[in-house]
Amino acid sequence: MKKLPVYAMLFLCSLLFIAPLFWAVTTALKSQTELYLFPPKWIPSVWKFGNFAEAWTSQPFNLFLKNTLAVTALSTLGQLVSCALVAYGFARFTFKGRDFLFLVVLATMMIPWEVTMIPQYMEFNYLGWINTLKPLIVPSWFGSAYFIFLLRQFILTIPRELDEAATIDGASKLGIFRKIIVPLMGPSLILVAVFQMMNCWNDYLGPLIFLNDQSQYTLTLGLAQFKGMYGVDMQSIMAVTCLISILPLVVFFLAQRYIVGGIAGTGIKG
Repeated sequence: MKKLPVYAMLFLCSLLFIAPLFWAVTTALKSQTELYLFPPKWIPSVWKFGNFAEAWTSQPFNLFLKNTLAVTALSTLGQLVSCALVAYGFARFTFKGRDFLFLVVLATMMIPWEVTMIPQYMEFNYLGWINTLKPLIVPSWFGSAYFIFLLRQFILTIPRELDEAATIDGASKLGIFRKIIVPLMGPSLILVAVFQMMNCWNDYLGPLIFLNDQSQYTLTLGLAQFKGMYGVDMQSIMAVTCLISILPLVVFFLAQRYIVGGIAGTGIKG
């Protein structure tokens, strides 16, 4: 009973986040006549579940989903491999200029993507990658400053005695990384994978700049096609939005405890 006011306050605050999602679902289920009623109706008179199928088949969303899954999977794999290796190097190796180089890596976090957007476009255009999925995948294989920092902080919490014991047993540096460091980094790697997946899944500006052909579109660009010159198909937008939100929500709820553990294990407090 003492915690009842706290839970009541948390419930009221949660409504601020639940209400937009609930509105999106109910809007997707409404008929055209109920979309723009004033005052608005939260609950539709007739639940039109067929709106989801009509919206999904009105555009080649199966193709968009395939492109998005390819970009998300390959980009996430690239971030995991590259960031884990770089973080291991910064955390376990001692070399001249290591701390300065790490500061340079962290300094890149202060540069907004809008500054490097045009140079990247010129570079990818020179390579002939425009209108392909490569500009959305290849940069992820060169790491992310934030993920490198996060994984480095976690590796620093792993006792060096494990490395020394493995070295005595004849393990190489790469063997130590593969057999000792990576298994212990499980929560942090899951955290990086979830964050990267969310970034790729919701990315709109990147595909908008680098993709021109509809056959290469991702889900976000396909969703934007419902916005026409003379109006917005709000019903279809909400229906597709609900459908493409299912996978990220499922992944987040399944990995929730790993996300909390990964953040706690890195020593990052917020």
